[in-house]
Amino acid sequence: MSDREKDPPSRAGRQPSMVDVARRAGVALGTVSNVVNQPGKVSEKTRLKVQAAIEELGFVRNRAAGSLARGTSNTIGFVTIDLGNSFFLDMARGAEEQAQSMGKYLLLANADVSADKQDSYLALFNEERVAGILLAPVPHSLEYAAWVRAHGRPVVTVNGAFDEPDSCAVLIDNEHGGYLAARHLIELGRRRIAFVGGPDFLTPVHERHVGVERAVAETNGAVRLEHIPTREEQTGDGGEVGHALRSRSPDRMPDGIVAAADLLAVGMVQALSVAPSLSIPRDVAIIGYDNNRLAWDGTIPISTLSQPGREMGKAAAELLLDEILHPATHVHRRLTLEPTLIARQSTIGE
Repeated sequence: MSDREKDPPSRAGRQPSMVDVARRAGVALGTVSNVVNQPGKVSEKTRLKVQAAIEELGFVRNRAAGSLARGTSNTIGFVTIDLGNSFFLDMARGAEEQAQSMGKYLLLANADVSADKQDSYLALFNEERVAGILLAPVPHSLEYAAWVRAHGRPVVTVNGAFDEPDSCAVLIDNEHGGYLAARHLIELGRRRIAFVGGPDFLTPVHERHVGVERAVAETNGAVRLEHIPTREEQTGDGGEVGHALRSRSPDRMPDGIVAAADLLAVGMVQALSVAPSLSIPRDVAIIGYDNNRLAWDGTIPISTLSQPGREMGKAAAELLLDEILHPATHVHRRLTLEPTLIARQSTIGE
């Protein structure tokens, strides 16, 4: 009977370990560790023998255990509010690109606009000892993230920020974006503007509303502004507003609409474009916010404010990795990027 047959590497129900691989290959435990982690230190003959044992046994390296032993991890986590919004998907792609360029892997989690789900993923990443966490937060939900950060796990926020100044964040100038959207409509000759969006306690919505108000105030009364609140920023909410506007008399109908999000704009365009007496943009020009891919594909492409999601993700990952790799010299920063106006058919026609 061979040594292999006398000494089975693992009991039923137990995953094979490095010790099992070393026994099967007839080498020292340190040699197996080098093959797994630093193969350049091992001769080709020995490396092939160990790899054959690994394949036979089905050994899988425990990265978490290795990270604990070394005090490091090759992974960072990213919890994002809503992957259904292409803005946050672009953000994740940018973060992944930056992480990979610096030898790290990105684990992505979707909070689905739920603070509870967000916190459960933060807890999971913390328990898995990731090197650090990126967070595009659900509004007003940073309490647990602050606890994770206070207990030693670096956390960088994107499109939101901790109250504490000693933290890193990458933000977008939402107020300037709202201002650009309203100025675009005003320069097109629109004089009855509505801002559609809510609830106003959501920081990005509030900031965009403030920007619209500033642009209207600069006209010294030549432009009238109305606020039409919504429960959320979804297509259905925009559809409800559109149907309500269709019942208004012409003198009460806005001739320009700034939507707080593209999904709202999509819903309004769908509801208003079927009204026989209304034409977009002749009677009402509509501009959204986000540059969501849904705004590109409709029968009436929607003007919007494009947010640099990919650049925001890359910048946030760079800040996080600097804090991870250089904690002694890292300087906390808050970066604010600018949105860009994209004019399409919903405001300027074909």
